[in-house]
Amino acid sequence: MPVDAESATLSTAKGMPCQSPGLSPALALLFSVTCALAVANVYFAQPLLDSMAQSLGVASSMIGIVVTATQVGYAVGLLLIVPLGDLVNRKRLILTQVLLSALALAAVGAAQQWLALLSAMVAVGLLAVVVQILVAYAAVLATPSQRGRAVGTVTSGIVLGILLARFTSGLIADIAGWRAVYFMSSGLMLSIALVLWKVVPVTASAAHRESYLGLIGSLFKLFVTEPTLRARGLLALLIFAAFSALWTSMVLPLSAPPLALSHTAIGLFGLAGVAGALAARRAGRWADRGLGQRVTGISLGLLTLSWLPIGFAETSLMALVFGVILLDFAVQAVHVTNQSLIFAARPDAQSRMVGAYMCFYSVGSALGAAAATQVYALWGWPAVSLLGALISATALAVWLLTAVSRPHSGQSQKTRHLRHGSGSTPSHRVE
Repeated sequence: MPVDAESATLSTAKGMPCQSPGLSPALALLFSVTCALAVANVYFAQPLLDSMAQSLGVASSMIGIVVTATQVGYAVGLLLIVPLGDLVNRKRLILTQVLLSALALAAVGAAQQWLALLSAMVAVGLLAVVVQILVAYAAVLATPSQRGRAVGTVTSGIVLGILLARFTSGLIADIAGWRAVYFMSSGLMLSIALVLWKVVPVTASAAHRESYLGLIGSLFKLFVTEPTLRARGLLALLIFAAFSALWTSMVLPLSAPPLALSHTAIGLFGLAGVAGALAARRAGRWADRGLGQRVTGISLGLLTLSWLPIGFAETSLMALVFGVILLDFAVQAVHVTNQSLIFAARPDAQSRMVGAYMCFYSVGSALGAAAATQVYALWGWPAVSLLGALISATALAVWLLTAVSRPHSGQSQKTRHLRHGSGSTPSHRVE
């Protein structure tokens, strides 16, 4: 057990306020690796949609529902599972989710019917919310001055997991078929469960216990009482709708003639998104310096512009790569900034805040996936690119409106942090 995490745990267990010196590098690395493996399960399907459609006899216009089903499960998990991080022992909760994820992944690989596949994908999404519990845990252990950096470090693991998911799933599918991807992931989840059981510290739950229904009810109250959550949540819905529109539908023109790329080649495009991992690490540091609004505006501008080169995907793969780099960088920079700001708004409700925020993410991802595959089936890739650009421009407009209406949001965040963070009583501490 890391020394700093252990001392924080012991002080909390004795009923004393937790004054953690910060998140240790070793524990941050473990959180990042776990998040990478868990989030990969959500994105494995994107390069495999064409193979899944052929294997199960599903129309290409309908196969995007696989991604939507996963996001529906994710949304349900955000509402019903993530808030438990503010109530129960986090280690036990994390281990339970990881083990059940292994079972759900095996069910996906074994599915022979369309409805069986969709049901298993819902379960995969439901259990993948362990990522958000780990992000909230990192924010709790970190000191206020390093919170953005800690969130950025763990989120960079999430981004790398997404990139590796697209590449490795395509590579494995070319060698052994799409089902092997999920069987192998099931085995990896069992392995990481053993590491987590050995390494993650046992932490005390909150001193003041609410009922489960009361906890869920308080999550919905956050939507009403926290303007930062509403504003940043709406941005999350829009940026991830654009993100999902690209990555869900991109496989369709790339796998069709005249390009007819292999699963491995399509998966390689995910590596272009390594800029997203760099953005995740840097954006957290920028947010710690009070530059969150500026980073958001610049990133949303880049997101909107990224769709211009993406629109040439069918004629220029280099243009597509450039567009993907811009899009991934922009989305992850806004995402990390969003999380840093909402954590600062309510340090006493980390798990509920991230659960509420990620509901917007899940809804946006589901809508983007379903809309993009339908638009592609009707009007082709140029229409998908136009759809993505309109969504991104809408996000930029929303940011401009909120920035004008709340010019002193940075100072208000600092004030709220002091009120809810350093002034909170032990009864409100999670760890």
